[in-house]
Amino acid sequence: MSDDNSEPPRTDDVEGETDGFSTTLEETAIGDEEPSQGLFDDLLSGEPIFENKEVLRPSYTPHELPHRTDQINKMATILVAALRGETPSNILIYGKTGTGKTASAKFVSKELESTSQKYSVPCDVEYINCEVTDTQYRVLAQLANKFIEKNEARIDRKIESLEERLEALEEYEASDGRDNSAGESAEETAGSDPNDDVSFATDTESQSSDSPVETEGSTDPTNIDGADAEHPLASTPFSSHNEIEDRIDSLEEDKESFQEVPMTGWPTDRVYSVFFDAVDYDERVVVIMLDEIDKLVEKSGDDTLYNLSRMNSELENSRVSIIGISNDLKFTDFLDPRVKSSLGEEEIVFPPYDANQLRDILQHRANVAFKGDALSDDVIPLCAAFAAQEHGDARRALDLLRTAGELAERSQAETIVEKHVRQAQDKIELDRVVEVVRTLPTQSKLVLFSTILLEKNGVHSINTGEVFNIYKRLCEEIDADVLTQRRVTDLISELDMLGIVNAVVVSKGRYGRTKEISLSVPIDETEAVLLSDSRLSNIDDIQPFVQARFEN
Repeated sequence: MSDDNSEPPRTDDVEGETDGFSTTLEETAIGDEEPSQGLFDDLLSGEPIFENKEVLRPSYTPHELPHRTDQINKMATILVAALRGETPSNILIYGKTGTGKTASAKFVSKELESTSQKYSVPCDVEYINCEVTDTQYRVLAQLANKFIEKNEARIDRKIESLEERLEALEEYEASDGRDNSAGESAEETAGSDPNDDVSFATDTESQSSDSPVETEGSTDPTNIDGADAEHPLASTPFSSHNEIEDRIDSLEEDKESFQEVPMTGWPTDRVYSVFFDAVDYDERVVVIMLDEIDKLVEKSGDDTLYNLSRMNSELENSRVSIIGISNDLKFTDFLDPRVKSSLGEEEIVFPPYDANQLRDILQHRANVAFKGDALSDDVIPLCAAFAAQEHGDARRALDLLRTAGELAERSQAETIVEKHVRQAQDKIELDRVVEVVRTLPTQSKLVLFSTILLEKNGVHSINTGEVFNIYKRLCEEIDADVLTQRRVTDLISELDMLGIVNAVVVSKGRYGRTKEISLSVPIDETEAVLLSDSRLSNIDDIQPFVQARFEN
């Protein structure tokens, strides 16, 4: 054994190493392995088809929305009241999926916020997706935290402006040799309470050059050193250092008093109180956009809408308007009459697009999304035709065009052709089926699995009784509750409504009527999704369950 106590050199002591990693590939472990097989080199060798793929995603808000001018103009005429400092009417927007509701509302909201800055009118728009944020607590907590963040940012701007005013005052006194007595004339000029700075210049990020408020947030550096320079406090509500410092202290106390709402754990009335105070902290018009509003009502009732729609009677500084967006034209039927009357002051309906309108939308996006000559002439009309069959869904049309482009790019084709669109249609349909089947309740999965087992074993004209016999044995195998045959019939009707099975009522004459059931989805792919469920995957041998059908 060696008596040498020296340690072998560590990797981070070797010359040419940085933070423990070798700077040359030859010295690393990867350098001793096989060289790259060029897996990605081959994929990168082809010319890309897309110029900007994000333009084809539903989350993208375009600068122009074809065939939605009337709806956009109607929204604008309602919301223009916010720019006059008035409370806009509440708006309910209806329409099926993919009819441009959310994109149009976001477009108008962006225009509203940019115009409000241009004219120095405080206006905030907040968007909430109620499919994700689906309880009263979560909605109020998310809104409260957003307005707390906005308030803190505004307070920081105010404090920064006041500190600049203090510096200007000190420079003025140092250069002019006078003391704070000049502030007496400034107080007479201002003639207002020093704490009254609701319209302080920093409340908005931009101010018009001729606005009288502008002078509160800035000084004229060309006059500070002049003999006849205006006193820095002449056009402000303040008359001395102390008043400005007191106001800074007051703002810092306000900022410290804000408490972020946790996503769980507080009583709902406390969350509402924090949200209310955060909104009413400044003078402004607030527009709250609730997308998929029917999901919120379905999950937690109409308490949230009642509270939001009644806020204006209690607010002192702010005014609140609500924009509700829904795919369900009848969801207001379940609202309290008081909520319904206050919420639905204005209603805007978005009709489905026809094939020609979808073609215009796709062409408008394709001009930005793809490189020149990437599309053959029949691609956009075909995508529009497929989507028009799906109730005029523009989102479906965009998904179809994007997926067709991705398939063409993967096959290293230079042009997207009809074949790619048809492949994309099949892929999207399969993806939809997989997602729907994957999220079915266990009982519905068992009913569907029973139908698949019968059809795979050559049983035609499957009826409800046959499905029920297989279903019962599957329930016994996995130790699940067995529903009644009437309830199983209801589950079959639900699967029919989702488009997974086709259930037709057939008359058997004097033997009554029965439902004949057949699958409307690919068998192998659907069975694979069902068996991915941990409970159904425990069924080892499914053949005996099918044989039971013939025994019965």
